Amino acid sequence: MLEAALRLFAEKGFDGTSVQDVVRAAGVTKGAMYHYFPSKDHLLHEIYLRVLRMQTEHLDAVVALDLPVAERVHAAVTGVVVTTIENIESTTIFFRSLHQLAEENQRQVRRERRRYHETFRALILDGQREGVFRDDVSAELAVDYCFGSVHHLPMWWRPEGAASPAEVARTFADLFLAGILAR
Repeated sequence: MLEAALRLFAEKGFDGTSVQDVVRAAGVTKGAMYHYFPSKDHLLHEIYLRVLRMQTEHLDAVVALDLPVAERVHAAVTGVVVTTIENIESTTIFFRSLHQLAEENQRQVRRERRRYHETFRALILDGQREGVFRDDVSAELAVDYCFGSVHHLPMWWRPEGAASPAEVARTFADLFLAGILAR
């Protein structure tokens, strides 16, 4: 059911997809859907939570590595780019449908996103304190720059394109680090 909703929300948008569309695509009844998801909004919310869990688990694992801060930042950027591309339907929905969640669910998603951004920003601040990263660049602005680029991926990346997820990820991470490394 969730996979059917994911595909339909990515193709037709949240508003353009009815509960009937979802249950038809999933091959279940409305009763079965409502047993697991009380509403279409709950389906959307679960898609958000899955993306956040996946990316947060990866970032937390990278932060815990015993590597120099520049290598951890590179791995963090690479990870978020690869997981964004490998889950392009989910992340397409993630970046364009937040305003369509119920207010309480929006608040929860925003809290989780803020925690993710704060964890990433802490890496940048660590690098600045160690003298590895430029201190004339706001860590907050660096985070916004990085994630602004990542959030735009669903607009242009295509599986049939020339660059693989790993190539895009490596290039994004290299470019990001080149902009913040101390000279």
